[in-house]
Amino acid sequence: MARIAIVGTGFGGYTCAKLLERWLRPGEAEIVLITPKDYTLYLPLLPQVAGGVLQPRSIVTPLHTRLRRSKLLPGVAHQVDLDARAVDVLRIDGEPVRVPYDVLVLAPGSMTRTFDIPGLQEYARGMKTLAEAVYLRDHSIAQLELAASSNDPEERAARCGFVVVGAGYSGVETAATLQLVTRRAMARFPRLDPGLLRWTLIDIAPKVMPELGPELGAAATRLLEERGVEVRLGVTLDRITVDTAKLTDGTTLPSRTVIWTAGVTPRPVVSSLGTETVKGRLVVGADLRVPGCDGVFGLGDAAAVPDLTAEPGTPCAPTAQHAHRQARTAARNVLAALRGGKLREYRHRDLGLVVDLGGSDAVARPFGIDLKGPLAQLVTRGYHLLTTPSGRSRLRVSGDWLLNMMAPDDLIRLDFLKDTPGTLEDLEHMPITPRARRISVTEEPAGSRP
Repeated sequence: MARIAIVGTGFGGYTCAKLLERWLRPGEAEIVLITPKDYTLYLPLLPQVAGGVLQPRSIVTPLHTRLRRSKLLPGVAHQVDLDARAVDVLRIDGEPVRVPYDVLVLAPGSMTRTFDIPGLQEYARGMKTLAEAVYLRDHSIAQLELAASSNDPEERAARCGFVVVGAGYSGVETAATLQLVTRRAMARFPRLDPGLLRWTLIDIAPKVMPELGPELGAAATRLLEERGVEVRLGVTLDRITVDTAKLTDGTTLPSRTVIWTAGVTPRPVVSSLGTETVKGRLVVGADLRVPGCDGVFGLGDAAAVPDLTAEPGTPCAPTAQHAHRQARTAARNVLAALRGGKLREYRHRDLGLVVDLGGSDAVARPFGIDLKGPLAQLVTRGYHLLTTPSGRSRLRVSGDWLLNMMAPDDLIRLDFLKDTPGTLEDLEHMPITPRARRISVTEEPAGSRP
């Protein structure tokens, strides 16, 4: 059989594998999924996990139960050898594996983009993985508990100060959701002055979520400010210490919690191909094929897919909506590559944007229609239910929402990650350090199979 190697099981990789299982003829090809996780994660609802509205397992779909014909290789793809037509993988046990392929689908997703800012790797937290969301919730509640137990006014101010860097979707939703959590939690600590709680959202851009348009972006900004979130635009971080965040305008904010959500960058495996990239994203054609690389396709956050509905040269935004729909084109083109058929181009009309601001507040722009307030929240949650990967996840998410309405969160720490510093370096940017011994997932090279 031919072998299809799929790197990543986010929106793009998971959906592509699911469709290929449905469309491949018995015995036509085997599918090898390369991913360090045994689940696919519904990223848009991570802030609600951090806010205690949803349970962590509600937004994950187990691969073993949803993909029956695919072989799961638990590991991280760190290099693609185009000449040998193979992918080098570091398994989760530290062993290196080489996976030959006939067709390769690159959908490794992205990780939080960082810059050379002093203290960023050591002290900043992210909001890109399930571990980070769970950690941030525990960490935020712990800061208030520690502040209440301290008699040092400087320590209290730092522990009650929260800074979110990045006024895009992730940053805005994170700030909005966690601010509600900490505001409710302050009532448990009568020794703490509620005025000590300070949330600051900063971004070098001149507007909050410009993709929403001026009216909805301004509405989101007003709502955050009414809740007590200070929105500071045109500035960013200059440096971070253990208890301060210094901004580029010279302001120093007392804070022991800096949440970095200032954009994403593709996983390192993308650069290993040595082909053209744009801002780190793999340059591909409208058919998702990597130019000059036979049988190699790229999609999702890791690929700069041309947006045929926009101005020439404009790539599709790195959103879940695009990744999910690109997967269908990728699956069809993988079949075409195996069977000698014609490749299709990806074309998609944007369905709109939804932003959950916590509670009954949201802003949304479905099909170009501006909505805000409870109606926007209804549309937002309806969209998430429609796009959640499995019926089991939809049931759990719906149940969590209903339960949260009737019995609000208890605001307790779970302490699953209490022995980790919870930084970007620790939870997300883990180095690839393979052992010396190399094993292969197969004894035969890709070219030896009929």
